[in-house]
Amino acid sequence: MSKTAFLFPGQGSQFVGMGRDLYEQFPAARACFEEADTLLGFSLTETMFGNGEEPEAEAAALKQTDVTQPALYVHSLAAMTVLAEYGCFPDMTAGHSLGEYSALAAADAISFEDGLRIVRLRGQLMAEAGVRRPGTMAAILGMDDDLVEQVCLEANEGRSFVHPANFNAPGQVVISGEAGAVERAIVLAKERGARRALILPVSGAFHSPLMEFARDGLAFALIQLKIQPPRCPVYLNVTAAPTTDVEEIRTRLLEQLMAPVRWAQALNGMQAGGAERFIEVGPGNVLVGLARRTLGRDFVFATAGTASELDVLTTPVV
Repeated sequence: MSKTAFLFPGQGSQFVGMGRDLYEQFPAARACFEEADTLLGFSLTETMFGNGEEPEAEAAALKQTDVTQPALYVHSLAAMTVLAEYGCFPDMTAGHSLGEYSALAAADAISFEDGLRIVRLRGQLMAEAGVRRPGTMAAILGMDDDLVEQVCLEANEGRSFVHPANFNAPGQVVISGEAGAVERAIVLAKERGARRALILPVSGAFHSPLMEFARDGLAFALIQLKIQPPRCPVYLNVTAAPTTDVEEIRTRLLEQLMAPVRWAQALNGMQAGGAERFIEVGPGNVLVGLARRTLGRDFVFATAGTASELDVLTTPVV
């Protein structure tokens, strides 16, 4: 029997206006947004929805890591709430970076409230880590994973460091580290045949040792986080393997801050586990694009981030 995988996006998928149509059209989604505003003590929805009066300022406000992370989490969980209301549940889940918390909440491993609080804290800690130890990230396109790793080793030169942060799809790796090392890696990658190599507009070197401050700060919160066995396997960023083990989830969430996201490997694992349908739950279609690139087109791909997309997925076929 074919299985359905739900995928949950991370930073980069946000946009001003995200979630507004869900808020307006689905009472269950509206309840999620309103609960988030109450729990956070400020109007997250105001920042998410915007008013169109100052587009650049609104986009900049939403792009702040400590706001982006809860915004993405709430949007994904609001969409998930609508899907669940119509009996649409996953056989397995995975989330990219921040999206891993959404994946866990969707699988009932953590509560909506606990997940929201910890992603808000995670965003704050990562923002501060970026200030304390500045760094950057770059996308390397059109180069095999092992060659990217070799380029990073050569770019380190014993003085600074850079390493792979996201194995997103074949020929698409994001590297992370100190600015000088990242810039050297870009030059080397282009010399070795990369199709493109470019700096990304990020506020820190995520998934690298420069996030050590955030890791130390998150450790205590994760010890206290109530986690229960998920209703379905969750494919983890750090291992790319499925688990329902509570303590492994807790350990890997902490490791994830400084370790690479093995997204392409997780997608392959989900396919090997029987997934034939992949639904991206949340804003945008980045993860569906990565799934197509990784797995090919012989699968069913869908997005569930807008009201119209949810209408399609929840309308019975007659």
